[in-house]
Amino acid sequence: MAKDLYEILGVSRSANEAEIKKAYRKLAREYHPDVNKDPGAQDKFKEVQKAYDILSDTKKKAQYDQFGVTDDQPGAGGFGGGGFGGFGGAESFEDIFDSFFGGGGRQSRRKGGPRQGEDLRYDLEISLEEAAQGVEKKIEIYHLNKCQKCEGTGAKPGTSKTSCAKCNGSGQVHTVQRTILGSFSQVSACPECRGAGEIIKSPCTNCHGKGLEKQKRQISVKIPAGVDSGNRLRVSGEGNHGEGGGPAGDLYVFISVKSHAYFKREEDSIYLSISLPYAQLVLGTEVTVPTLSGKTKLKVPAGTQPGTLFRLKGKGVAHLQKYGTGDQYVEVSVAIPKTLNSQEKKVVQELADLDTKFKANSENEMAFVNKL
Repeated sequence: MAKDLYEILGVSRSANEAEIKKAYRKLAREYHPDVNKDPGAQDKFKEVQKAYDILSDTKKKAQYDQFGVTDDQPGAGGFGGGGFGGFGGAESFEDIFDSFFGGGGRQSRRKGGPRQGEDLRYDLEISLEEAAQGVEKKIEIYHLNKCQKCEGTGAKPGTSKTSCAKCNGSGQVHTVQRTILGSFSQVSACPECRGAGEIIKSPCTNCHGKGLEKQKRQISVKIPAGVDSGNRLRVSGEGNHGEGGGPAGDLYVFISVKSHAYFKREEDSIYLSISLPYAQLVLGTEVTVPTLSGKTKLKVPAGTQPGTLFRLKGKGVAHLQKYGTGDQYVEVSVAIPKTLNSQEKKVVQELADLDTKFKANSENEMAFVNKL
């Protein structure tokens, strides 16, 4: 038994066009083979795409609601009509996916009626400090917006669209196909006006009748504290303007965090390595260390061993969409000079002669070696 199309999209039978489209876009992005590599994702994607192709088309949806199948489903009995991608059919996911990841791919267009604008992508690189504390960035994007010359009508200023004579403004034409089984009536988009119901006899010279033009726009984007590379932010309504009065698409800002010169990030924790002279580790000291929010003091107790990890509470990265902040960890190592002058060598030698623990350890080590 075939799966219920409404169940596939996770919507009720009373769902309107906007709810069906929203459910499709969410599932299509989740299961697209270029995004989801899990076994079965491709089959699920095809299933979702086919369900939306039928439920987004008024004629196919009505046929499915009445008979449980459509003319492009198995068992439909050949009612006539096209498959996927025809006039009035579903918005293909390639449109969404290509525009979502930068565009440049196939752009199938549904003819006639309002159509939501494409989503856009913007890649934004920020510093580790900005990622940890949050920042507001001004970015410039190019998107399709209403043509300023014709105010989005597509017609030359001073003129207007006229009703299509071929379809009498309905955007659809009826054809009758005679076969040995009888005559069948089919409704399709008008080839003259491409389903719009109107014709532009004098197109706008600026947008060539499309009603849209590429425009540059500066917008402010608030980057929340705690973001990391791979995170994306959705800016509603800042994508391309919709066609035929449809809503604008969205802008997706993909975050990339620069590598830091001396900080290393692991989730919300920050790690820093510092080297201190032998004498400071032995005697103890207080040093100034950098953090993401400025400099702070760190007390190093006497006798600190190389590799000791000190914790600076709350000096890490803010937890994304949660309260609190991670910590910073400072690892201490010993700084051993590669060269010494004669006076330094003398002092080190005197220290070694006075260091009875060092002598004892050396003697024990030599005794162990001699036994081998």
